[in-house]
Amino acid sequence: MPTPFIMPKVDMDQEKATIISWNKSEGDEVKQDETVLVVETEKVAIDVPAPATGTLVDIRFKAGDVVPIATTIAYILGKGETINDIPGRTAGTATPAAKAVETAKVAATPTPVALRAALELGVNINEVPSHGGRISREDVEAYAKSLQGEVVAAVEPTEAGKIAATPAARRLAQEAGIALENLTGSGPRGRIQAQDVVARPAAQPMAKPSVQPAVQPATTSVGERSAKVIPMTNMRQKIAERLQASFRDVPHIFLTAEADVTRLEEARKRLNDIAAKQSGSKVSLTAMLVKVIAWALERNPSMNASLIDQSIYLWEDVNIGVATALDEGLIVPVIRNANHLSISQISEKIVDLSKRAREGKLTLSEVKGGTFTISNLGMFGIPQFNAVINPPESGILATGAVVRKPVVVDEYD
Repeated sequence: MPTPFIMPKVDMDQEKATIISWNKSEGDEVKQDETVLVVETEKVAIDVPAPATGTLVDIRFKAGDVVPIATTIAYILGKGETINDIPGRTAGTATPAAKAVETAKVAATPTPVALRAALELGVNINEVPSHGGRISREDVEAYAKSLQGEVVAAVEPTEAGKIAATPAARRLAQEAGIALENLTGSGPRGRIQAQDVVARPAAQPMAKPSVQPAVQPATTSVGERSAKVIPMTNMRQKIAERLQASFRDVPHIFLTAEADVTRLEEARKRLNDIAAKQSGSKVSLTAMLVKVIAWALERNPSMNASLIDQSIYLWEDVNIGVATALDEGLIVPVIRNANHLSISQISEKIVDLSKRAREGKLTLSEVKGGTFTISNLGMFGIPQFNAVINPPESGILATGAVVRKPVVVDEYD
């Protein structure tokens, strides 16, 4: 019996994944646990291994397709098996997936994101073909692209001159040696997506194309007001869903306290002076706070805990998440066993994780398993703010800016 190759569920709240690239082609021999394709979830890009050894056949989805979890994306034939042994398939007949593609243009329900994309791109939602009975944002964008005859939005630089691209797209472009400025983005406001990189040939000398005006969001009227509608990315949509659910389902008790960090800053200066003499990396205030939090969680295990299925789990490992802002949204890389690391080791890990988060190179294990999170906005001069708990964690520390001010040290009797 051929082994089905199923789109895996790699995160608790994952519903779908986007295929970034296939490392193997139809008819190729694969070995069990060998990486066959790369997919992107709302959080990271991950390598998907083969579930068995044999011949890869009946590939049902291509790079750029958004596939629900638990969907069969291909089959692997064992010794003596043929493609006709695939369930539901006989010689000369199409696979269920192929039939679904042939009947794609049927009455379907558009998602809210698809409706916003249709409004932005000026597309009649009733004319958009779908797959699986629902019209997604990707369906709308693909249909709009077909109407424009391959003329799509050009790359729209960010305010800082940085080209708008998803982390997965940056990762693929870097690995393939392709300059992002030579790509045309098909995402909202010209953002470069993984499929745009996949569709580009391997690195070669290319002349920088002339930049075309980016497609602007469509203006709509709401009563007497007007607005430009911009559809959310998958990452931003998932962030909104998770934080909304957290704020609704998790009791939040906000406590604010000021702390004298004079000694902390003096210690950081000494460590950085030593690092400069030894050509080491500078230690950040965030790194020192992570160490302090890990120390405190060891001594207060009820805070290093999660409520799961009506049971309280007191975690033995102390894994601190550090909220990191990206152009596309927010991600929380995790520093595992922070209580067993030195301050310099923690600082190096924060720098490494933050860099790879911006490049879209984090692995799934590096964004899972956190037991407590720190969100530091002090570098932006924000003195105080309320952060939302990252479930299933039980707490989060919102750290503001260090402010120098006079205080009373000794009081009179």
